[in-house]
Amino acid sequence: MKIVAAKVIVTSPGRNFVTLKITTDKGIYGVGDGTLNGREKAVVSYLEDYLIPALIGRDPHQIEDIWQFFYRGAYWRRGPVGMTALAAVDTALWDIKAKAANMPLYQLLGGRSRERIMTYTHANGRDLESTLEAVAKAKAKGYKAIRVQCGIPGIEKTYGVAKDNKNYEPADSDLPSVETWSTEKYLNFIPELFAEVRKAFGPDLHLLHDVHHRLTPIEAARLGKELEPYHLFWMEDAVAAENQDAFKLIRQHTTTPLAVGEVFNSIHDCRELIQNQLIDYIRSTIVHAGGITHLRRIADFAALFNVRTGCHGATDLSPICMGAALHFDYWVPNFGIQEHMAHSEQMDEVFPHAYRFDDGYFTPGEAPGHGVDIDEKLAAQYPYKRACLPVNRLEDGTLWHW
Repeated sequence: MKIVAAKVIVTSPGRNFVTLKITTDKGIYGVGDGTLNGREKAVVSYLEDYLIPALIGRDPHQIEDIWQFFYRGAYWRRGPVGMTALAAVDTALWDIKAKAANMPLYQLLGGRSRERIMTYTHANGRDLESTLEAVAKAKAKGYKAIRVQCGIPGIEKTYGVAKDNKNYEPADSDLPSVETWSTEKYLNFIPELFAEVRKAFGPDLHLLHDVHHRLTPIEAARLGKELEPYHLFWMEDAVAAENQDAFKLIRQHTTTPLAVGEVFNSIHDCRELIQNQLIDYIRSTIVHAGGITHLRRIADFAALFNVRTGCHGATDLSPICMGAALHFDYWVPNFGIQEHMAHSEQMDEVFPHAYRFDDGYFTPGEAPGHGVDIDEKLAAQYPYKRACLPVNRLEDGTLWHW
């Protein structure tokens, strides 16, 4: 079998997605997600100018060798653009290999390790009352785990909370918009939020929270300690993680479980965090961490240190990534949880899929491959439109972590 063609499809059925389609001389094709939120065209160029020309004529079954060729063979390794492009190739090749074997991807990875995949969704509100309503709605849909984000009193716009009661989409403008942040107001309010959530919904519901990299280590330690009575499933992205040692200070002061990794590109971004047991969940995802091939290495390494997976699954990842992630989740022995933000009806129409949700859990389906396809004719009806993520400034105007 040989690769005879590969092309990039960019579509925007509500938000921008980048898809790589690889076709073989046997008529089997595979698709991979190459979406990098707010920097989509950079990945398109990387694929079209550098990776696709080197794919033509290769044996698609040689997934490991192709991965090493594009990773080791690039002097400028790692980074979000290159690793996202590599992930698109890798995911499409695994799709082809599983289709050629006429089996769902999870079987090719080694078979399933569980009957179903627990997922968490988001419950967001402008204020405490609307947030409690959002949690109740998510619980009514069957979710056993819910990420809770709420507007902060005194801050006009808060991460995770949409202004218009629609699904939250941070890539909201042609050029980056500006939001305002106050650490003090945030730290004073969040413990109150979770006290009310526990009061309303009891001890059994799994609760999660995303700090979004905005605290210093000692501030994160304070928050984690103050949230201990509410038994969070995890506190996510407590600090910017370029300095992995920052988690040592947090770990010294709180038993609240810690999760990080959605912006990580390789095992080197999380190696010290994992081997020093400074985190409990690694959130790296297939599309940004070099594909299934590399995420398996991260997960296997994490298993040695009792760190479990918690793959990112927001709507800045296409249904292709979600489908591949669910097959990965079915297999991976140290699975923790899978994030799920529901794609819109338009998105689901463009990306028909075999995965299913039922009462708080997912199953990936039994279709050969990863079970997700792209309707190219429908995709062509939704042209690309540049959309950037915001930037954050403190109340005095200092640029801060978004």
